[in-house]
Amino acid sequence: MSPSFDDSTISISRAATITTATAASKRRKLLLDHHMPMIPGLPDHIAQLCLSRVHPSILYSVCRSWRQFIYSATFPPFHSLYTLSTTTPTDSSGQNSTLQLSSFDPISSQWSVVTPTPYLRNVCLRHPSFIARNLPIQSVSVAGNLVLLAGTSSDLLPAFSHPIIFNPLTKKWSSGPPLLSPRRWCLAGTSRAAVFVASGIGSHYTQTVARSVEKWIFRETDSFDSKRKDSNCVWKNMRSLRDGRLCREVIDAVGCKGKLYTINMKGSCGKEGLVYDVNCDSWSEMPAGMLDGWRGPAAAMDEETIYMVDESEGVLKKYDEAMEVWINVLENDMLKGAEHIAAGGGRVCIVRSGGVGDFGGGCGLTSTTVVGFGFTGGTTSVGTSYSA
Repeated sequence: MSPSFDDSTISISRAATITTATAASKRRKLLLDHHMPMIPGLPDHIAQLCLSRVHPSILYSVCRSWRQFIYSATFPPFHSLYTLSTTTPTDSSGQNSTLQLSSFDPISSQWSVVTPTPYLRNVCLRHPSFIARNLPIQSVSVAGNLVLLAGTSSDLLPAFSHPIIFNPLTKKWSSGPPLLSPRRWCLAGTSRAAVFVASGIGSHYTQTVARSVEKWIFRETDSFDSKRKDSNCVWKNMRSLRDGRLCREVIDAVGCKGKLYTINMKGSCGKEGLVYDVNCDSWSEMPAGMLDGWRGPAAAMDEETIYMVDESEGVLKKYDEAMEVWINVLENDMLKGAEHIAAGGGRVCIVRSGGVGDFGGGCGLTSTTVVGFGFTGGTTSVGTSYSA
């Protein structure tokens, strides 16, 4: 026998439904009526203009609405740290290690892993032919983007036929124009919006590639996803090097005041230093005082001041162009064994071998090997940091 419901039961049910719906509507209206403005007495769009002038670390500690505003599209971008690193390998050869891009948010002091691009699968970091060393991946930061330029495939060929671009604001990957000569073990650097690669090795060593220099003017529209066709959005050959000796080491070219500064090898003996004038497309010898004191990784702060870590003495130095000397900034044992450095946003960040440290506070990376990093507008590495 099926159950029966009298009219009173149905009426009670309907009344309860109406009452519940009315209560929910009142709650929504109450929330709207009691919306807390970002700054009392000001419309939110005016408040946002005021708050955008405040350092994000101050806003983060005040309230939830201000924290949410920091990560909105209307808040000015701020520098974050990005590392291209490998996780701990599952075997002694290291061939099963995983390459990943990680981001350190200096405001929340938290690390997060960036969604990888399929192009990273082509990169080989360890190979039986190279014992006890990582195969390098070379990247630069330009116009707030991280650009991967050179690496090695498992067949010991260039891993990238074109630049791989990561935009920290959109968190999307794209591709740049094809390199004229894909390469590895090369010189890589930027000067303002121009990206440069030089020397290195292609599928095999040739004098032509070892002496060649390529330049690309970076634009946000430069990607294979863009339909814009511009004859300037390509790599162009520049004046060649006098010889191919730069391909002995993986070299970072430091861009400062319209010039690229580079040395041909690490260490303190047998170095040669070169300076490339971006505007004149010409190469010259590095000043003697600069070359003699260049004893570790270097980077430029906003392309105005070059900082360098003396990896043996553990001293951070900056270059005085007028006096042609390196000036000590600070000394710390944590700086000994420095391998990478990047500068931006008033801070110098350093990666050292055997662990990481941080003067500025708050960042650390464990169980990884850092193979590349750079400041971008939304980046750089892990390690010791110094506020300039």
